[in-house]
Amino acid sequence: MKNPSGIVHHAANGYTTVAEAYVRGRPEYPQALSDWLRDEIGLTRGARVVDLGAGTGKMTPRLLATGADVVAIEPVTQMLDKLSTTYPRVEALTGAAQAIPLADCEVDAVVCAQSFHWFAGPAALAEIHRVLKPGGRLAMLWNLSDTRVPWVAALSALINRYEGDAPRFHTGAWRDAFPHPGFGPLVERRYEHLHVGKPEDVIFNRVHSISFVAALTPERRAALDSELRRLLDGEPTLSSRDEIAVPYLTAALHTIKLPA
Repeated sequence: MKNPSGIVHHAANGYTTVAEAYVRGRPEYPQALSDWLRDEIGLTRGARVVDLGAGTGKMTPRLLATGADVVAIEPVTQMLDKLSTTYPRVEALTGAAQAIPLADCEVDAVVCAQSFHWFAGPAALAEIHRVLKPGGRLAMLWNLSDTRVPWVAALSALINRYEGDAPRFHTGAWRDAFPHPGFGPLVERRYEHLHVGKPEDVIFNRVHSISFVAALTPERRAALDSELRRLLDGEPTLSSRDEIAVPYLTAALHTIKLPA
């Protein structure tokens, strides 16, 4: 289901209320992406890149560090306001993947960090193709819980019980958008990293920042929080810790806009 602005209803209903939890709870992206952004996506000084579905700007500092000119595009006002406050010199525009407010062949790369699954489909890919220069890259990134660790797998299983029909990376449905005319094959890499912090942030705020969790009734959120607390209290490596480390894998994929 989508509303008239093109925002999937889970995002429209959830992300409007959780900008602060998103900032506090979401992990950063690994430093190893710096080489990937430079060598595979082509981001260097003088390049122009779109941060599409930019949210509160979790990926924005990684893009700025390349020296490229960054344009952040985000449909949810509360998220975009947070990004603009944190990065006042970044051009921040209201827009959606199906209606990018830029000219044809204007940018060298479009980066979708934790966002492509929300709009994966022909309309968004056609619009991304339109704004990319020939030879430009579409890059897609996701921070994924490392479910090879048993307690992380248990945490993910708990969260997944509440997802309903929300678009998620783990379902793989977003891959159905490829292959798409005008784009080359997908190239994928994975990077390991840790999200270290207080349990309130790296567990509770992380879960609260998920759109379908934010859209739950207060009673269902309270029930989920109780289950989260039981999980933490029952895990010896987490119980009574002031600081914990949550393992993540970052999936980094890209495809090139082929010459006409």
